[in-house]
Amino acid sequence: MVRSLPIRRVRALRETTGVGSGTQRARSFMIVATLLYRASHLAVGVLAVAQRRPEVPLPYAGIAAALGLSALLYGTALRRGRFERRYVWADVLVTGCTLPLALCAWGDVHEPATLAWAMLLGGSGSATAAITLPRLHVLGVVALLMVTHLIGYRAVGTSPAVIAGHLNALVSSAVLAWAFTWYLLRQGRLLDAANARALAAEAHKARYAERLEHHRALHDTVLATLTTLASGAVDANAAEVRERCAREASYLRRLIQQTAEEVHHREIGTALEDAVGCVEGLQLRVTAQYHDLPQVPPEVAAALGDAVREALNNVRRHAGTGHAYLTATGDPDGGGGALVTVVDRGPGFDPGRHRPGLGLRGSVHDRMAEVGGRATVDTAPGEGVRVELRWPG
Repeated sequence: MVRSLPIRRVRALRETTGVGSGTQRARSFMIVATLLYRASHLAVGVLAVAQRRPEVPLPYAGIAAALGLSALLYGTALRRGRFERRYVWADVLVTGCTLPLALCAWGDVHEPATLAWAMLLGGSGSATAAITLPRLHVLGVVALLMVTHLIGYRAVGTSPAVIAGHLNALVSSAVLAWAFTWYLLRQGRLLDAANARALAAEAHKARYAERLEHHRALHDTVLATLTTLASGAVDANAAEVRERCAREASYLRRLIQQTAEEVHHREIGTALEDAVGCVEGLQLRVTAQYHDLPQVPPEVAAALGDAVREALNNVRRHAGTGHAYLTATGDPDGGGGALVTVVDRGPGFDPGRHRPGLGLRGSVHDRMAEVGGRATVDTAPGEGVRVELRWPG
């Protein structure tokens, strides 16, 4: 009956594309990149402060404050997937501006080398601001940090060339961070758009596949029953015929209500017995033999059962005989495969002069191909018909 494999594939694709969109991945990457940038500056600061005299406590308090604010800023960003603007401003004002000036005033700093570690933190602060704050705010942050660098380095007698180099690094950090973020977000949006198009295409394909499966199921069940009844070949008042009609009426009712979620057969034997029971309801006698049936995926068992049912329907409609033979075994070559044959002793036909109809083409060949199997038909005039279903193909 009707199955919902295509719909489940669409749901799986939606879950795959929905977790970590391209834009979110770009933001996450920039959070990690700026975190590593800040970590390199903090490592320099820790080493520099460790060499200071312990009787001057301000550098120790300063590096502790920088570590604490960095943990708050980047820890929150990693948890939420974005920087909090208030924490970015706090980092810039405290770590980037206040700390260097406080060291100049009260930290016993008299030469550029002892102040450089605090100034470095401004570079990673400008990078974080560039990927978080609005453009005008970023310009304000960079201006504040540049003024801090000018005041601090002038206070310890730094040469103009060194000051210019640090100011260039400060501006470059902000510009590069902004450029990388812009590019990655643009690529992320392109990726999200491509994923959305792929999801829409897969949904369209799934709807088409579901409609095709409905058509196959109707052809193999309701249409087969109506065709047999219309031919007058069976007694419409027979109990087994009425039972089959009632079962297919229930199927149609579920189909109209869009609740035809059929459970896959878990075993080949169960699927084949259901197929045999359907056609025996139309007074076709089936001699079935099963031997060493393998365990196969549920969708394979269902495809084998549906293909066998249509092959037996064809015997009932076209073979002119009321008897068919069904054999199912494990693959003789080993490997866990399955081999199922449906044979009749009817008049057969010339394959070169008869094109396969919808039932044989769509309900047998295509069904087997969709699960990685293969169907072959061996017939000749006066020789009957042998349909062989093999999985894997």
